[in-house]
Amino acid sequence: MAGIGMTGFSLDSGRTEYSLACEAIKAAADDAGIDLLDVDGIVTDVSDGIDAMYVQKAVGIDNCTYASDSHFGTAPMMNAVTAIAAGIAHTVLYYRSVNGSSQRRAGSDFRAAKETKDNSLDLIRYDFYHPFGLLTPEGSIGMIVRRYLHESGARPDQIGAITAVCSEHAAKNPHATFYDAPITVDDYLESPLLVDPIRELDCAPAVDGALAVVLTSAERARDLRQPPALVMSVAQGTSTGGELLTSYNRDVISALPEMRLMGSELFETAGISPADVDVAQLDDRFAPLVPLQLEELGFCERGQGPELCEGGKEIRLGGRLPLNTNGGFLGEGFLYGANVIEAVQQIRGTSANQSSTADIVLVASGAGGPADGLILRRQGT
Repeated sequence: MAGIGMTGFSLDSGRTEYSLACEAIKAAADDAGIDLLDVDGIVTDVSDGIDAMYVQKAVGIDNCTYASDSHFGTAPMMNAVTAIAAGIAHTVLYYRSVNGSSQRRAGSDFRAAKETKDNSLDLIRYDFYHPFGLLTPEGSIGMIVRRYLHESGARPDQIGAITAVCSEHAAKNPHATFYDAPITVDDYLESPLLVDPIRELDCAPAVDGALAVVLTSAERARDLRQPPALVMSVAQGTSTGGELLTSYNRDVISALPEMRLMGSELFETAGISPADVDVAQLDDRFAPLVPLQLEELGFCERGQGPELCEGGKEIRLGGRLPLNTNGGFLGEGFLYGANVIEAVQQIRGTSANQSSTADIVLVASGAGGPADGLILRRQGT
């Protein structure tokens, strides 16, 4: 990863998603020190509302030999890495641009949502979930979280420590929604329940914004402007009975088998173990899913995730495993892919909350399924 770019996050950008995308893309190219004419591949998120073809034209990518879209998080970057490794493309641009607050707020009007398509996932929702009141992500994930809390014995203050640590990191990040506005565990405990057991401060705030990443070969990256963040491994995971936030049709609904599968592939390919990871950027769209991810990825045993998060000592900057050092989705704002930007900054040593040790950084997303992730390392590690 040779270049990164990001717009500011806001509740109402007053701009089109195309405009935001172009700003982030140009920033990433400038960061890498390349001309966009040198880019020959483009990847994005299939759920976004803007077509890569038009973005390509708008920014002047004139010689594109590879284009792909995929669902969520780091999955499109897996496509980019594969294309570069196979020689299909040499320099690939990944971008995301979403007016997630002003135009696409989840649950605002599901019947008129722009992203609604006539596919199997939508049909399942309309037939089996929406008629019975499951209209929002909070409601959908709530049943899974309720079961996990029951089985693990997690206390509200243990979950609240996750929100508090993320806001603590965000408070020092000028780009974050909660910049200079830390949240305490008491604030968390006093926040209203949206859908029991999901509290308002369990949920990442929707934002308008865009980001972009330039990926190229390790050989070429060494000649560019920034020290490269080298990709050790990329992986995805899905499982039988898995859906998007509503994986109720499997034997254990309080588990994330797709995250476990993805994690095992990541570590095996990279040739390392969870103990080798210095910093982790996890999917904290919903705070209670963080301890569950820690368990599934092998950072602790099953049921010990809440204990690892208790008090925040082990997961804050300077702890055993610093988590979401930009504030995560909870503190910075919910835009899948932003955790990759922070991972690159940690590798470079330029994060607003720089870890003293950040030679190897893990990124995971898709905690509601499907799961995807990657591991980055510093050159020379």
